[in-house]
Amino acid sequence: MNLKTRTRVLVLLVAVLLLGGVGTGAVLYAADRSAERDQAQPGGPAVHPGEVSLGKGGQLLFRNMAWGPHRDEITTVPAGTPDGPRTASGVQCLRFHAASGTGICLQAVHGALEDTYRTVILDDHLHELRTFPAAGIPTRSRVSPSGHLAAWTVFVSGDSYAGTNFSTRTSIVDVRDWNLRENLEDFTVVKDGAPYQAHDINIWGVTFADDTTFYATVASAGQTHLVRGDLNARTLTTLHDNVECPSLSPDGTRIAYKKRIPGASADSPWRLYVLDLETGVETATAEQRNIDDQALWTSSGTLLYALPGDYGADLWTVPADGTGSARRVTTAAVAPALLG
Repeated sequence: MNLKTRTRVLVLLVAVLLLGGVGTGAVLYAADRSAERDQAQPGGPAVHPGEVSLGKGGQLLFRNMAWGPHRDEITTVPAGTPDGPRTASGVQCLRFHAASGTGICLQAVHGALEDTYRTVILDDHLHELRTFPAAGIPTRSRVSPSGHLAAWTVFVSGDSYAGTNFSTRTSIVDVRDWNLRENLEDFTVVKDGAPYQAHDINIWGVTFADDTTFYATVASAGQTHLVRGDLNARTLTTLHDNVECPSLSPDGTRIAYKKRIPGASADSPWRLYVLDLETGVETATAEQRNIDDQALWTSSGTLLYALPGDYGADLWTVPADGTGSARRVTTAAVAPALLG
């Protein structure tokens, strides 16, 4: 073997050893991070495994964000003590909602090369009833008050509502017969009393009034609109401008939503507002921070929503009538559902 050949072999061996060292280091780092993840959060909430049922009232369920073996699992606490010890279900979800014994869980399926996503419909014991492939990253989910309908929204491209380079896919399924409306963009949009068509329509953030009527956001031409949807007529009728991620009050008279504020920074454009559906009057809540969530109504007339926290997100509440002030009710939690 001549000198030139020996040099090439030596360089190849060094490269292999370096790559092997890097690979080993990466594996050890990942294992170390995994070990960190499995350690309970210092000073964090008490979380223990147990039975979780969607048929039991008086409880608050949410995705647990506290570090430890139950991170990302749906956990439950008594509604009156949201910062109390958590019972973990063993079911992991990125987004979650539930009503009347039906749950919806948007999950990641981790693959060797990339993650995929799926929608799982759950029964009252959180057992899988049916799964549907999701076209992108989960972002919103809702179950109708009756438990008969479930809706979900995913990002097909892009990663933020704040920008303009995104596309959504919103679906609704009837859990009684599994009739799937796979893409609400197939519905007719009625704007200013006339059918409206555009190539850039996006729909997200369904909230249900009953088993026929729902509300959602439609975006097109740089504008967002509150729409009332009719499942039977397959229509989406615009009602009000500058409304995103609506949430209907239990009595059906008001909508809580994200409103884009003129002049706000591009990375924090929204504030939490409430719209009276009959009068069209908007009320700003006392929450002054940027809200990128679909708020949840409580029976006491307050709104429950997530804001960034030390372990991903915390849950906060604020009165819906514009009075009072925002306060944190529980740490390391997101995607809440209240069962009355």
